[in-house]
Amino acid sequence: MLPRIRLAAILVILNATFAGADGPKDNQPDAVRRVPKPGIEVPLADREILETGLNNLEAAIEKLKGSRDAWTLELIPDVQIYQRAVHDALKYEEFFDVKEIAKAKELLKEGQKRAEQLSRKQAPWAAQTGLVVRGYVSKIDGSVQPYGLVVPESKRGNERPEHRLDVWFGGRNETLSEVNFLDLHSHQAGQFTPADTIVLHPYGRYCNAFKFAGEVDVLEALESVKQRYRVDEDRISVRGFSMGGAAAWQFAVHYPDRWFAANPGAGFSETPRFLKVFQQESLAPTSYEKTLWHLYDCTDYAANLIACPTVAYSGELDSQKQAADVMAEALKEEGIELVHIIGPQTKHAYHPDAKREVDRRMESLAARGRQKVPSEVTLVAYTLKYNRMHWLSIDGLGEHWKRARVHASLGDQAVAVKTENVDSLTLEFPPGWAPFRITSPVEVTIDGARLDGGRPLSDRSWVCRLERKGDGWKVGSSSDQELRKRHDLQGPIDDAFMDSFVFVLPTGKGGNPRFNEWAGQEAAHAIEHWRRQFRGEPRVKNDVDVSEADIASANLVLWGDPTTNSVLTRIADRLPIPWTHEKIRAGDREFSSENHGLVLIAPNPLNARRYVVLNSGFTYREYDYLNNARQVPKLPDWAVINLETPPNSRTPGSVVAADFFNERWELKGPISPAR
Repeated sequence: MLPRIRLAAILVILNATFAGADGPKDNQPDAVRRVPKPGIEVPLADREILETGLNNLEAAIEKLKGSRDAWTLELIPDVQIYQRAVHDALKYEEFFDVKEIAKAKELLKEGQKRAEQLSRKQAPWAAQTGLVVRGYVSKIDGSVQPYGLVVPESKRGNERPEHRLDVWFGGRNETLSEVNFLDLHSHQAGQFTPADTIVLHPYGRYCNAFKFAGEVDVLEALESVKQRYRVDEDRISVRGFSMGGAAAWQFAVHYPDRWFAANPGAGFSETPRFLKVFQQESLAPTSYEKTLWHLYDCTDYAANLIACPTVAYSGELDSQKQAADVMAEALKEEGIELVHIIGPQTKHAYHPDAKREVDRRMESLAARGRQKVPSEVTLVAYTLKYNRMHWLSIDGLGEHWKRARVHASLGDQAVAVKTENVDSLTLEFPPGWAPFRITSPVEVTIDGARLDGGRPLSDRSWVCRLERKGDGWKVGSSSDQELRKRHDLQGPIDDAFMDSFVFVLPTGKGGNPRFNEWAGQEAAHAIEHWRRQFRGEPRVKNDVDVSEADIASANLVLWGDPTTNSVLTRIADRLPIPWTHEKIRAGDREFSSENHGLVLIAPNPLNARRYVVLNSGFTYREYDYLNNARQVPKLPDWAVINLETPPNSRTPGSVVAADFFNERWELKGPISPAR
């Protein structure tokens, strides 16, 4: 459907600032501008005022941390967001305009006010309606992250109703520091504020299209809101415009069973075609880079929108209309016609009449709510990172990064399943949800084989695990005891930075001098750019200080080699690629350790439920900061780096060999040169 609004073309510009907007001028890897740009110099008098305010607020926060009251401790992040915003802007020179200095002063006043209220066991902002900014502590790096809310005033007598919630993703803004984010969402509600609806504005850890740590930020912020407000689980949607439209596509196809609807506007929905159209970029990806596009290319997952009603929007004259056009093509192949509302003669903005039409459709979908137990589910996956659809989960793939597809349907005391590139899966209904009689077994037919799936339990729950054996299937699973790729333990390298991680620096004095220098530079680069691009201070420890608690709770990112990093020394002989002082041995190829380094992700031999990473932070670099569609993984599960070529804006050096491990975290062979 392509309804066109044929009224006066009055443009409604969304809250999307295009500071240093990307474009063809950003296609020069040797002339990459800094993101974010350097800030202005803060006058000495203003700096002194800010430092005094910070010292006072930090002291008040430390006093609050000494409380034994759980309620007080839970609310401290709502105070810390102000302290951290101003502290980081001052320390890292991220005041981009003189007006932001005045904003920072006001934020310190508001933070001090909240701290004083909380010290008196008061938190009026927690019950405030309208515009509210709040915070939570992220599991990834322990940083305090902010989010904005629009809280409706509606009530039913003295009861707080369960509200619809819209997650709204904002547009690209390279100057969206924490100071600017808090100020923005303390003063502006945004263009879409439906009645009786909480609107969540996640920060997304800056300017990454809500991917990687930005993706986790959305999920963590949403959980924080659900703990603090009464949210109707069946009336949550994802919406956005520009970069936020890209995020809405991503969350729609990767988490389709969580939303009553998705409403992406403009943005991008995949990498290669968008960069050619919008960025006018000539692409020459390696084979593994091309493979890794499958992580975030929404066109690959179009079939998953069977579970998520979708209303797309584009301006007729907007080059980013391409995002919805290519999704329409992909959906058509699945027999689905995309609802695409188009603003006539409109560029990169929302036409007011189109806005009303979108609102009308979203309100209708909200009234219906999310379908809890559909009788049929279809799930497409390329990685076990995104492996769930309602009552179906894929637990094992035949091969990662090739399309896997499952279709399952419920019958009378029966389930029929068809699979493609799937080795194990689970059918699961929680207590009260199994649509079967509890007195008879459920018959499962999978790829033509008929199996006894067992009876539902007395609480009306039912779980059936299925595993491929040879050419057939059996009920049950033996893979829990095996080392294999599984959900949240499937790679690639960038996946380690979507959960708790610790950078572990070497203290040993051996090793190869050239490698030691490279590893030290890359560690410093990773620490700096994590804060700059993902807005947190990574936890950093020396190898001799790593504790059993660290091993149990975090992914360990080990810098150095087996002769300099004592943690790596402990596990080197249990990793898929042998590495000694003399050589790196990848299958049938050997590389001198004198001028080569190893980058790798694998299950940690000290705790197979967590990753170990060697010598890498997130794998996209400065060139990729300039356009969000470039921000995809740039290395697979392992790579050998020739150190004779120095790091640049795209790579950590010359990649001479790289590949994915197989489903059992083993080397594939033979090993070919990287290409």
